[in-house]
Amino acid sequence: MYDIKALYEAESVEHAVQLRQEHPEAQILAGGSDVLVQIREGRRAGCEFISIYMLDELRGVSIDEEENIRIGSLTSFSHITKDPIIQKYINVLGEAVDMVGGPQIRAIGTIGGNTCNGVTSADSASTLMAWDAIIELTGANGVRRVPIKDFYIKAKVVDIKPDEIQTAILIPKASYENCFGHYIKYSMRNALDIATTGCSVNAVLSADKKSFERVRIGYGVAAPIPVRAYTAEEFIKGKEITEENIKKFAETVLEDINPRDSWRAGKALRRHISVVMAERALKECVELAGGEING
Repeated sequence: MYDIKALYEAESVEHAVQLRQEHPEAQILAGGSDVLVQIREGRRAGCEFISIYMLDELRGVSIDEEENIRIGSLTSFSHITKDPIIQKYINVLGEAVDMVGGPQIRAIGTIGGNTCNGVTSADSASTLMAWDAIIELTGANGVRRVPIKDFYIKAKVVDIKPDEIQTAILIPKASYENCFGHYIKYSMRNALDIATTGCSVNAVLSADKKSFERVRIGYGVAAPIPVRAYTAEEFIKGKEITEENIKKFAETVLEDINPRDSWRAGKALRRHISVVMAERALKECVELAGGEING
């Protein structure tokens, strides 16, 4: 049933890096919610794997000395959703990963595996993109940090060197302080489905809550990789919180996205719902931040 060549069990991060060097063709196995299905289907026949699943040092959420929120790469989706730090500072991430699969998948699936897969439909990806996450990678030459916007290279390809493993995802204080976000997933079913399109928006309002100090918006399945709608973000910056400005912001996202036609949905539908989601999500952010939308 499981036609694999070899399975190596890492005992520490350093050991995992060593195994990566000794077995350059081996693939990392974290939670295995995607990989084990592919093995059973025969799509990974003859592969070697390095399991990092037992490395508890890569689990958990904390705030580091630089006041980054640090999420260990082996932290499960269910752990993230329930974590008090996530709930206090970036609850939208907990809400987003709570839409992944079913309870069993969320209990075993990891945030590191979700990002390292490199797929644009990953529910965590658009939110991490919108919060300027930083990917921490550890290899033979030490620790390397890569902004998530540079981590995704092309469809299913990410910036991980042959001797590296992903060890954490960081959310800088400047990204989460006084910031409120909302994620919308559009899919064929309400549960156990891959996103047709995902939209994550977050906003910082001015002190008087009458204008937008900063807005960021990330999309999944709006391009081959998760993307930000920078033109829309620049348009709304400093603007008053009005129905007209929010509507224009939503329409402007079309300048930055390029969704595909697929059996799940056509390009035209994805463009339409991307605009609708942007408007709804930003309005929700305003409400969460205690602001009011003027006509």
